[in-house]
Amino acid sequence: MRTELIIQASESDAIIALLQDGRLTELVSENEQQQFSVGDVYLGVVRKLAPSLNAAFVDVGYEKDSFLHYHDLGPQIPTWQNYLKKVRQSKYTSDLSEVEILPEIEKDGAMEALIKPGDEVLVQITKEPISTKGPRVTSDISIAGRFIVLVPFNGRISVSQKIRDRKERERLRKLVQSILPKGFGVIVRTVAEGVTHEDIEADLNDLVSRWKTLYRNVRGAKPKKCVLREMDRASAYLRDVFNDSFDQIVVDHEALYDDIKGYVEAIAPERANIVKLHTSAIPVFQHYGVDRQLKSAFGRTVNMGKGTYLVVEHTEAMHVIDVNSGNRSGKGESQEDHALAVNLMAAEEIARQLRLRDMGGIICVDFIDMAKGEHRRELFEKMKDLMASDRARHKILPPSKFGLVEITRQRVRPAQAIETKEENPDALIDAPITLIDALQHKFEQLTASRKQKGKSEPIYLHVHPFLASYLKQGWFWQTLEFKWSRLAGQKLKVVSRDAFKMLEYRFADAEGKKIG
Repeated sequence: MRTELIIQASESDAIIALLQDGRLTELVSENEQQQFSVGDVYLGVVRKLAPSLNAAFVDVGYEKDSFLHYHDLGPQIPTWQNYLKKVRQSKYTSDLSEVEILPEIEKDGAMEALIKPGDEVLVQITKEPISTKGPRVTSDISIAGRFIVLVPFNGRISVSQKIRDRKERERLRKLVQSILPKGFGVIVRTVAEGVTHEDIEADLNDLVSRWKTLYRNVRGAKPKKCVLREMDRASAYLRDVFNDSFDQIVVDHEALYDDIKGYVEAIAPERANIVKLHTSAIPVFQHYGVDRQLKSAFGRTVNMGKGTYLVVEHTEAMHVIDVNSGNRSGKGESQEDHALAVNLMAAEEIARQLRLRDMGGIICVDFIDMAKGEHRRELFEKMKDLMASDRARHKILPPSKFGLVEITRQRVRPAQAIETKEENPDALIDAPITLIDALQHKFEQLTASRKQKGKSEPIYLHVHPFLASYLKQGWFWQTLEFKWSRLAGQKLKVVSRDAFKMLEYRFADAEGKKIG
């Protein structure tokens, strides 16, 4: 399978698209102004307790207080609270070897016995703010690396259950034990299988360095401040998904390209050449067909081919997906075989949609009814196989008598929502064809202005595909693109943009920067 990571970035944000065999599978957005991302650590203040929920509400600076349940305190919360208090008094350093480890808390204890309103507490974001809810947090803090996860005050070494080989598990356990500083525990991640001593030690040193950063920030931090921020999402996402199957990573922003190339050189120097800088005037998402796939994949209706389609509805309580066979017909197929074929096709698209939209919580899928138990079992097993590669925790229940399949999927951030419909204007607007005259007039103005400044580089006109086709129709010397260039004495290049609305346009230079 060909795997590509396409990143469209600017100075303030980035959108990461994962393509598998050219098909859009995952989409991750990052914004410089975005706060309260999963993995961020905050110095919070307990606002109030909720004994009926055995939980507390912690102020971390968000408009809604974050939610901290007793089960999210972590067994070492007494040690954490004691350490935090003494660090704030400059009585402890970042070295945990001399820190007193207090007894672990009971599994079924009460929140009010451990913390009270006004207490300072270190918390880590586990779920980003969603809808009207504030972040979900834990005080069982960990720092994730590529191969291992560092857990302060834990003292245990755990190896991922997905590493089956007993000798490899023991090798990794002994390796980590030989280099682990006192006072820390480690979780060995699945990707560490077969990794060398040097790579794991380098990963550990990086995590210890980040722990020291957290310590320094805690000493002088005021409450409700972030004391350790997760690495940017592009690097964090790459850390979690990068493997030998990647064929290329394409970035259209030079600074981010340097960062990612440096990261890949550090973790897999022999594969650094797969990181490429996109320099074409055609935007990177347009060049690799991402924009077109976004338009077709995020609507209420998702076509699957051969007349079949899904209807996806998002509600406050759950996501609902309806499977429709449309006008698909299979020659020689019985009704039961027809239903099975459509359902198996739908299962593949649904597994993709869950990852692409990052749908979490409860998902209810209404498949086409099937009478045979073996067909329902086949659909169930197919759904499990398709979602095995999903990194989010999930659970799938077998189809019910009504043909419903219930899925729960880990929700850590709001579901992706991309608008695929254009607004219906309230007032009368000019017909699209009249825009052509306006574009020609604008192009002539820009050309005259640039000639006065001695600029002769081509001007790029980004427009909706329908307008692009109109401007480029006919033989080359008959197109409006050519005629305008000849009349103005300045080369014009029309760029088709799937992401643009019908009447949207932009004049830009070769680097994609807007002009005029």
